[in-house]
Amino acid sequence: MEPEIINTLQQTYKTIDESGDPEIVVAMYGDISTNYDEIMSKGGYRAPAIAAEVVSIRVPENQRKEVRVLDVAAGTGLVGKELTKKGFTNIDAVEPSDSMMKQIKSSGIYTLMFQEFLGLGQNTIPKGTYDIVVSVGAIRENHIPLSGIDDMIHFTKTGGLVVLLMNNFDVGPKNKAESHMNQLEEKGLWCKESSEILSNYFLGKEGIVFIYRVL
Repeated sequence: MEPEIINTLQQTYKTIDESGDPEIVVAMYGDISTNYDEIMSKGGYRAPAIAAEVVSIRVPENQRKEVRVLDVAAGTGLVGKELTKKGFTNIDAVEPSDSMMKQIKSSGIYTLMFQEFLGLGQNTIPKGTYDIVVSVGAIRENHIPLSGIDDMIHFTKTGGLVVLLMNNFDVGPKNKAESHMNQLEEKGLWCKESSEILSNYFLGKEGIVFIYRVL
């Protein structure tokens, strides 16, 4: 991995995390949307492939075309691309960035596309619709707020899965998210099926995946 790529990515995410304004975050992602996939690939970003593998393990191959999946903070559609390789074809996306949404639409992967934020109480995504909701890398400072995790539960069918991947090296945001997820479990909204540390998740550092079953 090239040192300049690591430095560029670390500085980009530091700026995003310190911005304090979701609109600024969206604009910054828009600025890198056309070469986002290349940048992330050079940073050793394995999360989309890991997410697709985690999901596919839990869905028999002969059911993957029927299962409805929502890709949260879909970016340019990296997770959707990996899911299609596994045989999933009924995939929707939610993404607030206009520039990223253009990439999503041009991919031809997604059925329905929602350009909106989570956690603000303004979603048009139908509740109780999805068998699986997956979010990769979006649970962090100035990205999806903790209330957005509640939204993901609402979008998921009873008995469906919420799959969350995040980095495991920014311990503050990760711990806040995990504490909130534990509170949701205590309220009886979902139950944790598993969590697993992921090596070489991004920039050579660890990630973590949480899998919850909606009740």
